[in-house]
Amino acid sequence: MPTRGHGHPLDATVQSLLAEYRGDPAPAGGPPELSEVAWCVETLRLALFPRLLGRVEPAEWLRRTLPELESRLAAQIAAAYRMADTLDAESARDRALTSTGALLAALPSIRALLLTDIEAAYRGDPAARSKDEVLLCYPGFFALSAHRIAHELSRANVPLLPRMIGEYAHRLTGIDIHPGAQIGSGFFIDHGTGVVIGETTVIGKHCKIYQGVTLGAKSFDREPDGSLRKGYKRHPTLEDDVTVYAGATILGGETVIGAGAVVAGGVFLTTSVPAGHAVHGPRTELTLRARGDAL
Repeated sequence: MPTRGHGHPLDATVQSLLAEYRGDPAPAGGPPELSEVAWCVETLRLALFPRLLGRVEPAEWLRRTLPELESRLAAQIAAAYRMADTLDAESARDRALTSTGALLAALPSIRALLLTDIEAAYRGDPAARSKDEVLLCYPGFFALSAHRIAHELSRANVPLLPRMIGEYAHRLTGIDIHPGAQIGSGFFIDHGTGVVIGETTVIGKHCKIYQGVTLGAKSFDREPDGSLRKGYKRHPTLEDDVTVYAGATILGGETVIGAGAVVAGGVFLTTSVPAGHAVHGPRTELTLRARGDAL
């Protein structure tokens, strides 16, 4: 690679950037590493379904892998604690080991939930030839498995890392689920691309949503100083057995879709729906003409 002499035009850019960087905080030990977070997610998924995802015998694999997983995951959680809570290295490490141990202890219950999600996808999609196909191929299930891991960390108030896990799944699937969202058992995201599920969304049992669905906020409250208010319910609630078809948008923290309701595709909804009702938007008028006729 050719070298450049002093006075190169890029020198001014370098100096300007260095001046800008002087005000940046330098977290002790650095932030969590994206590659390590990805490794932890994939290894946690292997721990949940080792025979199918890893084609390994569980007993030997778990004995060999879980200590490494515990160490590497705790290191990333400790980095998140140092950044968010400005803890010293020892305090961050202690809290991280506690959080990591709690997540690993919860793996059996996370697996039990995911088995209900696999069952829901298999029963809810005529294109699914087997439950193994759901586990191996469905982007909705991948995003949901990452979410159930991230949600467990979010419930334990682990900073930053749950969002990184959610964004890792988002990049791979196009499905954006905030780790704070509460999702009941037997959840099925069909196709999935473009789905958005906000932080304070609550989804009951046996719900099904399709691609392009948004469960979002209608508006944002502000504090007296004009900043956005945080920590209150901004996103809708879906009670049990709700189906939301493709492209529907449901907004607002007070919006409740009652049990067994159906929301048709393309509907824009900011009001609650009683249990057992269906919501349809205005029908599009179609005109058929022979090819070649003037439009």
